[in-house]
Amino acid sequence: MKFRSTTHRLPTLAGTFHICGAGAPVFCRLTRSKGSKPATCRRSGLVVLLSALLVLQAPAASFVTTGSLNTARQYHTATLLPNGKVLVAGGYNGAYLSSAELYDPAIGAWAPTGALAAMRELHTATLLPDGKVLATGGYTNPPSGEVASSELYDIGLGFAAASQPQIATCTSPLALGSSLALTGSGFRGLAEGSCGGTQDSPGDYPLVQLRSLEGGQSLFLLATNWQTNAFNSAPVGGLPPGYALATAFVNGSFSTGSVVNVSVPFPTTTTLTGAKWLTNGAFQLTFTNSAGTLFGVLAATNPLVPLSEWTLLSGVTEMSPGQFQFTDPQATNTARLYRIRSL
Repeated sequence: MKFRSTTHRLPTLAGTFHICGAGAPVFCRLTRSKGSKPATCRRSGLVVLLSALLVLQAPAASFVTTGSLNTARQYHTATLLPNGKVLVAGGYNGAYLSSAELYDPAIGAWAPTGALAAMRELHTATLLPDGKVLATGGYTNPPSGEVASSELYDIGLGFAAASQPQIATCTSPLALGSSLALTGSGFRGLAEGSCGGTQDSPGDYPLVQLRSLEGGQSLFLLATNWQTNAFNSAPVGGLPPGYALATAFVNGSFSTGSVVNVSVPFPTTTTLTGAKWLTNGAFQLTFTNSAGTLFGVLAATNPLVPLSEWTLLSGVTEMSPGQFQFTDPQATNTARLYRIRSL
């Protein structure tokens, strides 16, 4: 749509103006607002008011030239993808084609993409809810003739495979409290980040995530050492035992995930490092053991009662790798006995 003005000069008008409806051409009469009554428009033909006229004219539909296909073709399919690009696949140009191309409207150009496994024309291409494209049926070289096979086109991750980090091996099983070690390629970024200040500390190390497959809990690991083909993390803690997915992120692209079995380490001899009453009346004790071990505390007032009659208390927290703390908010000034046991 565009506006075309007449040769009449438009005087300055006070108040609010409105442009009425669609259509071509539309002639609007502009009137001055009176008090709180808004200005109005009329679409009843050519009206000249105060020597002013505006015409809203819809331009004629037309085609403009854009980028050409790399391979001329007919009887192909064209599918609009969720990212706004257009996928053209297969067809015929004197020979049956399996090639495919992507049109990028942002730059008006076509680029080759993954080819069909089977040459085909007059086939169908259907965009599926997950963003993939199903190509099926069609016709190909005799004597094969009609094609029964189907194929799925996956648009991929949207970045070059050369920039994607690759995990070859990882520590599994991974005991809580130990370090995760990865080997592979592409673990260093292509560039470091900086704001240009003298106090900047840019780095090119990867982000490595562990995500529990059962509960979805995730943890980004601190790096202690990294190279292009290796990564070592600080001790891992705070994840539940079970299977987790390790993924490396570098320059905005991410690796294929590797499954890690997160396990609980075997406890060693517990060493009591502190015991005290807190100002709120609670009792607190601290101890050391294998990092990542899960502990509970049993409590009783009579050491002679069977172990089955001791009360299991929660509240043991690993404050740092191998350093544990237990707080009993229900403690009283009467004698109470505690036993620490692994879970």
